Amino acid sequence: MSTSQGSHRAGRRGAAVTLPVHEQQTQAVTLPIHEQQTQVAPLVVPGQGSRAGSRRAARRRKAAGSAAEGLRRLVPQALVVAFLAGGTSAFVADDKAVRLSVDGVPRTLHTFADDVHELLADEGVAVGAHDIVAPAPAEALASGDEIVVRYGRPVALTLDGQRRQVWTTARTVEGALRQLGVRAEGAYLSVSRGAAISRQGLALDVRTERTITFLADGRERTVRTNAATIREALAEAGITLSGQDATSVAPGSFPRDGQTVNVLRITGSKQVREEAIPYAVERVRDPELFAGTEVVERQGVHGVRRVTYSLRSVNGVKQKPRRTGEEIVREPVSRKVRVGTRPLPTSVAGADGLDWGALAACESGGRPNAVDPSGTYGGLYQFDPGTWRSLGGSGVAQNAPAAEQTFRAKKLYVQRGASPWPHCGRRLHG
Repeated sequence: MSTSQGSHRAGRRGAAVTLPVHEQQTQAVTLPIHEQQTQVAPLVVPGQGSRAGSRRAARRRKAAGSAAEGLRRLVPQALVVAFLAGGTSAFVADDKAVRLSVDGVPRTLHTFADDVHELLADEGVAVGAHDIVAPAPAEALASGDEIVVRYGRPVALTLDGQRRQVWTTARTVEGALRQLGVRAEGAYLSVSRGAAISRQGLALDVRTERTITFLADGRERTVRTNAATIREALAEAGITLSGQDATSVAPGSFPRDGQTVNVLRITGSKQVREEAIPYAVERVRDPELFAGTEVVERQGVHGVRRVTYSLRSVNGVKQKPRRTGEEIVREPVSRKVRVGTRPLPTSVAGADGLDWGALAACESGGRPNAVDPSGTYGGLYQFDPGTWRSLGGSGVAQNAPAAEQTFRAKKLYVQRGASPWPHCGRRLHG
């Protein structure tokens, strides 16, 4: 009994003493994370050797190995989780939810773009000089922003006869008219108001309503019209043009707001008149005649033309006749005159020594072109036409040179003495 009890006591003394976990002492060798191995040496009571103690020690070693393996797995996972946690925070911070509306078509999207320009580039939205982008392309983006893109559209606008090229971001004709500030009430439009405007644009003719006043037949008529011509506006006013009637402005011209147009009632007829065509004078030099002498070789004959005139009355007032055509009935015949070129003699025998200056002063006051009050006598020496021609003169004396008049007066004196000058003849002898 004593021996067995002693053995039992010895066995209890040799058994391993299990300490609480917080009191366990472990020695471990630290390796790189993927190679870490931990050896835990439990405290053993001297004399241990029983099978139960061996089993307990084995269990403790297994538990320590499992703990070490768990640690080896936990450390890399913790590092990955920490990395992912930081990256997710940055990802969430850069992502933005924005609303993009392109030409009236909206959509919501997520973007990492920093500004409007970058967003449009990412979405493949190209804009030009005539397009509208709001906010501006350089504006920074924030979550919740709304970006609007409206494309410009070319419009070939003819407004009240004046054509110009304009741009609009409106998608319909009505919107474009509002955007361009065109007053469309009562206006004529070549395209309906609700018509769509494509990106390629369209041609648009607009005639606004205007006030035109017509003065016709003694009355004044004012109309509101969007007519393209004065002629159309006349018809709207109930005014008819007939025959030669006309307007103060061209019927095909564009009516302007506030314009006043006179209607001209025109009546007309034609008149034909015969008119004389003056003849020409043909002068031929003749050395056989004394200078200053002219002889008519052929009398001139006037021609005749038939002229047509247009006679008009405008609103009852006669206008000046207007020449519209002519026809030659008879050609004129020129007058042919021989003109003497032979020099006059400087003296006439029997009359050179007389005082011709004194005679001329008495008869005409010394004036070669003098004519008496009756119109019968003329020149320095008051020749009558018959006497003048009998002495070789042509025409009348007052139209001849003074030297010729004196020469022919001397010839008359040789023929008849001083009798042709009954009152002044005595002056010849001083």
